[in-house]
Amino acid sequence: METFLESYWPAALPSAESLGNQLGRLAYHAQQWSLRVPFATIRQATLAFSPHAGEDGPDGRARTAFERRYEELLARDLANVEAGLYPRELLFQVPLTTYALRLPRLLADIPFILQRVWRGDYRALPSEVELDRYPPYFRRTFHWQTDGYLSRRSAELYDVSVELLFAGTADVMRRQVIPPITRALAAGMPRDTRLLDLACGTGRTLAQIAIAHPSLRLSGLDLSPYYLQVAREYLADVADVSFLAENAEQLPFKDGHFGIVTSVYLFHELPRRARRQVIAEAYRVLEPGGLFVIEDSAQLAESGELAFFLGRFAMEFHEPFYRDYLEDDLAGALTEAGFEVEAVEPHYVAKVFVARKPTS
Repeated sequence: METFLESYWPAALPSAESLGNQLGRLAYHAQQWSLRVPFATIRQATLAFSPHAGEDGPDGRARTAFERRYEELLARDLANVEAGLYPRELLFQVPLTTYALRLPRLLADIPFILQRVWRGDYRALPSEVELDRYPPYFRRTFHWQTDGYLSRRSAELYDVSVELLFAGTADVMRRQVIPPITRALAAGMPRDTRLLDLACGTGRTLAQIAIAHPSLRLSGLDLSPYYLQVAREYLADVADVSFLAENAEQLPFKDGHFGIVTSVYLFHELPRRARRQVIAEAYRVLEPGGLFVIEDSAQLAESGELAFFLGRFAMEFHEPFYRDYLEDDLAGALTEAGFEVEAVEPHYVAKVFVARKPTS
């Protein structure tokens, strides 16, 4: 029979490794909470002054689904580390000091953002920029952000603004492209494979990939030279990385040049025709057996329970192609281009497509 002491005292103390893992999980959840609370508060305060203030919010079922998927994302992040799919240090790569320094600049910009929202002024771009160099769909203030993607100021504020938008989960969702890469390398893909990140922006995804797989030969491509300036500085310590200011619809690489192509948060900002062209180009520059990993917004097909939140995103932010994206069959488009779709995985308000170019 169990004694009184045995019922209140563990049979064995936890090992140092187990205790370290528990403390690490506590620190991780504390970090995410410290990001979520202030960012969500700022976002709600800002929306109180938008044209959509006072409109009905989500019902109880939608809120429950939203919170459940948030918790599932954090659990998946921790599970990926425990499974060896990426290193633990990625859980704590949030540049809190940088964000703290840049957040006041972002807050000071909010009144100007709200002015554009009320006016519907999505063409407020820097006068000194040669806009003819860019496709028409790119010449706009996505998210109503100042200068769109066409200034150094915009690039410096982008990461903290996206973390504000996603309440501290943007990097968590971004790194869900890494597990398919890890599995491909474990299955025999050379560890020095060339990897291309389409629409790499300020380099947040590439930075995480570089930590997880330092032997990969990395390239980043983006239409904005201003964002690439920040990316080069951010990845200055990465030995094998290069950047190109080019359009993903016309990649300046020979056929079969890369073993892996990634894309994060690009497709929802493209017209449908451009999405198909980018997929075709990714197929062309991949070697046979190459891997294409897309991470982007959730869609209605697998995330109908988030329909309220996805619809509000399209309504509150300047994302002119987002409603079409929500109903676009990207898995079907990948198949039509010749890819074999291996997985479609939901991750909170995002999803990951894993596709492979056939070997023959």
